[in-house]
Amino acid sequence: MNTVVLKKRISQRIINGHPWIFNNEVESTPDAVEPGSIVEVFTHDKKFVGKGYINPKSQILIRLLTRDRSEEINEHFFLDRLSKCWEYRKRLGYKENCRLVFGEADSLPQLIIDKFNDYFVIQTMALGIDVWKPAIIKAINQLFQPKGIYERNDVPVRELEGLSQQKGFLSDPFDTEIMINENGLQFYIDLDKGQKTGYFLDQQDNRRSIQHIVKNADVLGVFSYTGSFEVHAAHYGAKSVLGLDISEYAIQQARRNASLNKVDKVCKFETANAFDTLKRWAKEEKKFDVVMLDPPAFTKSRETIQKAITGYKEINLRGMKLVKPGGFLVTSSCTNLVSQENFMDIINMAAKDTRRKIRQVIFQTQSGDHPVIRNIENTNYLKFLIIQVL
Repeated sequence: MNTVVLKKRISQRIINGHPWIFNNEVESTPDAVEPGSIVEVFTHDKKFVGKGYINPKSQILIRLLTRDRSEEINEHFFLDRLSKCWEYRKRLGYKENCRLVFGEADSLPQLIIDKFNDYFVIQTMALGIDVWKPAIIKAINQLFQPKGIYERNDVPVRELEGLSQQKGFLSDPFDTEIMINENGLQFYIDLDKGQKTGYFLDQQDNRRSIQHIVKNADVLGVFSYTGSFEVHAAHYGAKSVLGLDISEYAIQQARRNASLNKVDKVCKFETANAFDTLKRWAKEEKKFDVVMLDPPAFTKSRETIQKAITGYKEINLRGMKLVKPGGFLVTSSCTNLVSQENFMDIINMAAKDTRRKIRQVIFQTQSGDHPVIRNIENTNYLKFLIIQVL
């Protein structure tokens, strides 16, 4: 097997188990190594570090799959890993819908598999894991006998690996609009047209957290997408719910989901630019008992972190202004580039600028099927906060 030798001084990150090895951390690589192939990695003094896939075209030269030298990377390896992933999710109670594989958190870097009952969506976002896609599909078929498998590799990050963006069936074709159950509710999702893999499973536990604060409340949901938070609010007894999203497609889907759950008399949706609408309503002194904000990431790179921080502060400030005294703000950030500390600083700055006192009710991360590995920062990405605005 091809071997790679690290420089004498290596990052504590590698020692602590992080699977990424960058170009500038490597002393020597084999000549004419096949991109995507498996290599063994050693320290300068010949101590084994791990096995992983290599891509000379990527800034992240190697992503480790195992630190066990006796473990062979083959079809059985992926069957065993997926089986362990499934056993872990089942132990936590995720049996119908879950993130079956969460990349680095499951020691399968850049592999995402979402399970929607009997349907599966795959993302292989690096060359080295894309090479093993047939083995991964075989493992899914063997473990689950699914009704369908769909590929959502229409993500720009693949281009950094020399891969094309693509999506399509990895099984016999099927209707990509399916229905799932979540917290006693039903939702239409579209595995082909929906964002990411079709649905945001990472908030499924957090959506239950609003059940007490929304009872008999007038609720505003901003960046509502297909209405999952809003439908939950109506189901939990809200007096009225209004959801806003800039996408007309998302709004149409949200209305269908409200109707599906028989809350369409309480739960309404409008196509609107969130920033403009909230600014106008603040001037009009419009108020709600609960304001829910679930914005997009705002940034994909470290170069634009400050722009993202500005966006998060602005939307939270505008949202806070619309909360009645004693009401609640439900807010999220879904980028690991904004840390928990940064996020709380943003909320505190918004409270200071609006001259409102706040107190924390709940602070959580993503649902447990998206496990957090503390020394791998991209696994700890979602911040979910409920505060009372006094």
